[in-house]
Amino acid sequence: MLSRRHCLIALPGLAWQASAEAKPEAGLNLVGQAQMRWFGLLIYDIRLWSERKPARDWWTAPLALELEYARSLKGSEIAKRSLVEMRRQQPIDEASAARWMTQMQERFPDVKAGDRLSGRHLPGEGTDFFFNGNALPRLADPLFSRLFFGIWLSEQTSEPQLRAKLLGLNA
Repeated sequence: MLSRRHCLIALPGLAWQASAEAKPEAGLNLVGQAQMRWFGLLIYDIRLWSERKPARDWWTAPLALELEYARSLKGSEIAKRSLVEMRRQQPIDEASAARWMTQMQERFPDVKAGDRLSGRHLPGEGTDFFFNGNALPRLADPLFSRLFFGIWLSEQTSEPQLRAKLLGLNA
């Protein structure tokens, strides 16, 4: 059995070991990692995995983000904050916002320290989500996927230093 530190997360067609020291499988490479802090409190560790080092066109390649939470958060609050951050990138019409909020609330569970939420960006298709390695329903909307991953990877992110570390721009 793998320890939590080396938990194998398998995605259809892709797999990787969820630790900074682990060797990725199926062509995914650890691109970068960072910590999300709010007023000094650690919220989560985050890692970006991709077949290639993403550039300005990061949304054109399959990639995965893994968040390991350091504290308890309500899934509904994660969804609300996600929508706020997605709107930093471009205006979102109210019908799409309402639909995406419902879909995120259906998928995002309450988390506690040590839990992992992962997402796989599928260009032109949508997003696969996983909770502690277990598949959640796909959200089949390419625009949602680009804006959701843009929370961390777009130039309009509220956390530019975190973005730089994930994309390996500080190396």
